[in-house]
Amino acid sequence: MAIDFVTDTVNLTIEGRVATVEMNRPESLNSLNVEMIKGLASVMKEVSNTEEVDIVVLKGSGRAFSSGGDIKTMLLEANESDFPVVMDAINELVVTLYSMPKLTISAVKGAAAGLGFSLALATDYIVADKESKFAMNFIGIGLIPDGGSHFFLESKLGEDKAKQLIWEGKPMLAEEAYKKGLVHEVAEENLEEALNKKIQLWLNSPVQAMIKTKKILADKNRPLLLKVLELEKIGQAQMRRTADHKEGIDAFIQKRKPIFKGK
Repeated sequence: MAIDFVTDTVNLTIEGRVATVEMNRPESLNSLNVEMIKGLASVMKEVSNTEEVDIVVLKGSGRAFSSGGDIKTMLLEANESDFPVVMDAINELVVTLYSMPKLTISAVKGAAAGLGFSLALATDYIVADKESKFAMNFIGIGLIPDGGSHFFLESKLGEDKAKQLIWEGKPMLAEEAYKKGLVHEVAEENLEEALNKKIQLWLNSPVQAMIKTKKILADKNRPLLLKVLELEKIGQAQMRRTADHKEGIDAFIQKRKPIFKGK
């Protein structure tokens, strides 16, 4: 196994036709700070242009896939001009992940929450440990989903069910997420075994034909995804200025239930 790219936040390994991208902030449950977001975007671009790679696996180190956006990144009040830069980096990562000419798999253990859940939804296939949990929990801190989740959830659930899931923001066990059509497979026993089985199935399939189908659909849907990402960027900036968001953050830090007032 060759290690081609290692930083403090992202690891890339390539073995044969399979690249594994690992989010590497286990001490924070792989929460996504600016460095990790930019690192992931850089790695995904590199892998996208690596001809010998056909399959890309996204996973998290330690106990979680990703707990979502890093709370410190959300508190960029000292220099609000940094926020659009962060959102642009998120959007670049999502578009790259969604449209790269490779087959992509998210291997989820532990939490896949907020932006972490969004990244998983941007991949072609999600295989989850049976004890893992999924949460589109932006609403708990007075924000809207970003990372293209409005696009991905509507495409999987339809508009009405997507809205209800976003507004409720409740965590789901892997089996519930599977029944809703948000997860493709729940590992019966070992996550790594289930992942490897799927990889081997794809490696023994006409991968180029599969990738061509992906490209046709991605090219068709890219304008809508770009529009949704731009709307999320504008909407998130507006939500960050609300009293409810400030209350949500304060409550999170103080480990109490927020008191929202719709302002």
